[in-house]
Amino acid sequence: MSQDTASRLTDLEIRLAHHEQTMEEMSEVMAWQQDEITRLQLVVRRLVDRLQSAESAGERSPQDDRPPPHY
Repeated sequence: MSQDTASRLTDLEIRLAHHEQTMEEMSEVMAWQQDEITRLQLVVRRLVDRLQSAESAGERSPQDDRPPPHY
């Protein structure tokens, strides 16, 4: 194997190692992001449920929209 070929092969191996490391890091970040998305979806679902139960628990009457007497 010539010196040029060996040098090119070494460069390719170095690049491959960097790409593999980058892919592992990206995979970890994507896994974290998916966990965070799942957690946030759960929080939103809980908030929607609480809002719906609060809205249905207290039916508003037209009196509720009138300004208080001190206006």
